[in-house]
Amino acid sequence: MKNKYYDLIDQTFEFPQDEFRTEDGELMFHDIPLMEIIKQYGTPLKITYLPKISSQIQRAKRMFNVAIAKTDYRGSYNYCYCTKSSHFSFVLEEALKNDINLETSSAFDINLIQELFEAGQITKDIFIVCNGFKRQQYIDNIAELYSQGFHNIVPVLDNFSEYEMLCKAMENIEMDQPMNLGIRIASEEEPKFDFYTSRLGVRYSDIVSFYEEQIKGNPKFKLKMLHFFINTGIRDSAYYWNELAKCVNVYCDLKRLCPELDSLNIGGGFPAKNSLASNYDYEYMAEEILAQIKNICTNRETQEPNIFTEFGSFTVAESGATLYSILGQKQQNDRESWYMIDSSFITTLPDTWGINQRFIMLPINHWDSEYQRVFLGGLTCDSEDFYNADSHANAIFLPKLQKEEPLYIGFFHTGAYQESLGGYGGIQHCLVPAPKHIIIDKDENGEYTTKLFAKEQSHKSMLKILGY
Repeated sequence: MKNKYYDLIDQTFEFPQDEFRTEDGELMFHDIPLMEIIKQYGTPLKITYLPKISSQIQRAKRMFNVAIAKTDYRGSYNYCYCTKSSHFSFVLEEALKNDINLETSSAFDINLIQELFEAGQITKDIFIVCNGFKRQQYIDNIAELYSQGFHNIVPVLDNFSEYEMLCKAMENIEMDQPMNLGIRIASEEEPKFDFYTSRLGVRYSDIVSFYEEQIKGNPKFKLKMLHFFINTGIRDSAYYWNELAKCVNVYCDLKRLCPELDSLNIGGGFPAKNSLASNYDYEYMAEEILAQIKNICTNRETQEPNIFTEFGSFTVAESGATLYSILGQKQQNDRESWYMIDSSFITTLPDTWGINQRFIMLPINHWDSEYQRVFLGGLTCDSEDFYNADSHANAIFLPKLQKEEPLYIGFFHTGAYQESLGGYGGIQHCLVPAPKHIIIDKDENGEYTTKLFAKEQSHKSMLKILGY
């Protein structure tokens, strides 16, 4: 009878997979023995596996370059990393090894760009795409960065007043060439969304008149980019293709009036893999996007635009993992058995609580043990601090607990957003401390190395923030 946990996974998915396999009943992540990591560092534990960041970037570049060749597309491809997905220095350092551009979201992001330049991580030739609703400090920082020689900075206008603020901020700055501008389209949201139109961007019907009445003829600026963002990301749906077509047609309208317009930013990136059953066809999507853009441009007798993508989660999510130990089991009624983890989902994986995000969840050990359906509970006193379903099924199954060795579990592909959303290094719910965080890399011989980035948060650091 096949009743071991490995049998369950083997019968449900194609397994092993690129990043997951087992050895002697224990899970390997990118050929790294996680039980050895746990024995060295303990749990709870955050992991960042750096090589995955570079491989994701190179993968996207390869897919779009192949798609350009297949479709005979006449524009270039430009990869941008969204800093908001993870601002950590080691993430940016790894990403920037791959000749990429950056996308910012707030005023302090510009300060981060300056730090990267001073550290020799970037040059002034890099494209800096500035998104988000901009307050005065953000505008001022953009102007300052331009004055320092970052002439490939592209502030993407979210509204009319941002253009007025930018004009004023650039009044006293010497300009040897016009500043590039972008305009963000306020796309329509999916039918099931809470509202019809994105709160960000300029309405379709206002974009051409905005350019003609305000931007056109101003020698300090030139419109370079039209920005198209879909909140749900790039997906093979009628909704996505319809919004893309509308955007490209607006691009063609603008291109006739504005010859210097040459770039289309298809923000809202590729999804990260969040299930062992994931079947997203990345290659098909890259090729189909370019084919549809080319087809519309050909019909409109317009040259195809250069393509910019903003990939945040796709870049960093799959580099991350969060490991816990099971402290014990509670049988609360005839049907609900709880495994209690040694941390909190609300503080360490806030997306599971805030937007019901599902991650790949697997045990680290005991793959040769029998399994059972369980609920996972966090340490806080909040009733919402739980995890009870996988992305492929409305349930979770884990090995039964053994007396001789604790059960360890891991949530994988958690490298985007979780630390910033959870308030990294600050005050956590119920004063649950932020876990240790380690960085894993591999040398030229394929041997892995580990480095402690941050110790588990101490009570002293929390109490100091609280004024004690």
